[in-house]
Amino acid sequence: MSISFKRARAIFVKDYKEFSRNYAISIILVFPILFAFLFRSAGSALPGAIGFLLNTSLVILTSMAQACLIAEEKERNTLRSLMLTPATTLDVLIGKSSLVFVMSAVVLAISTYILGYEPANIGTFTAAIILSIILYTAAGTICGLFSKTVLEASLSILPVAFIFTGAPWGAVLAKDYPVFKVLDYMPSSQLVHLLGLSDTGHTTGDVLKPLLIILAWTVVLTVVSVVLYVRRLKDE
Repeated sequence: MSISFKRARAIFVKDYKEFSRNYAISIILVFPILFAFLFRSAGSALPGAIGFLLNTSLVILTSMAQACLIAEEKERNTLRSLMLTPATTLDVLIGKSSLVFVMSAVVLAISTYILGYEPANIGTFTAAIILSIILYTAAGTICGLFSKTVLEASLSILPVAFIFTGAPWGAVLAKDYPVFKVLDYMPSSQLVHLLGLSDTGHTTGDVLKPLLIILAWTVVLTVVSVVLYVRRLKDE
C-alpha cells in the first residue's frame, strides 16, 4: 500500500486547524504540564512520579486526542469521505496520527523537563517514549472507531486508562497474588521498569526486554487499529 506524504501532510494541517479551534479538546494539552508541576517536589519518589506522569499523560493526551479526532470525523460523517479521496488508508492514519504524535512528544518533553527527571540512558528513554506514543495512538484510534461522538470517545478511553495506567500498581501485588504477574508484561509496567534504571548497575538485558515488550504491544495494536479501520469503513 503506497503512502503519499503530501496527502498525509494535508490531513495533518486540516486536523491541526480543527484541533486548535476546539478548546474543549485542546485543553488536554495542559494536564501533563500541570501534573509535572504537582509532582515536581516528589524528591526521593521521583521514579514513581515520572512513571505515573508519563503513563497518565499518554492516556489523557495521546489516546484521548486520537480517539476524539477519529470520532469527530465520524460525527461529521467526513471520515468515510476521506476514503473516497485518492488518500489511502495509511495516508489517512499517518496524517491523523502525526498531529497527536507531535503534540505528545512536545508536551511530554516539557513535562519531563519541568519534573526534572534525567534518564539513565537518553537513547533508551527516547525509544521507549516514541514506541509508547505510537502504541497509545493506536489504542486511541481503536477507541475512536467504536465511538459515534466525541463525548463517547472521551469515555471510551476509560478502559485504557484503567488497564494501562493501573497495571504498574497491580504488578506490585504479584508477590502475594501470582495472578497479577501478568500485569508486569503490560507496556506501562515495562516503561516504569525502564524509568527506574540507574546510571550504573543495569545490564543490556534490563534495557532490551522492556523495549521488546513495548515494541510487541506497539506492533500488535497498530496492526489491529489498521484492520479495524478498514473493516469499520466497510461496515458503514
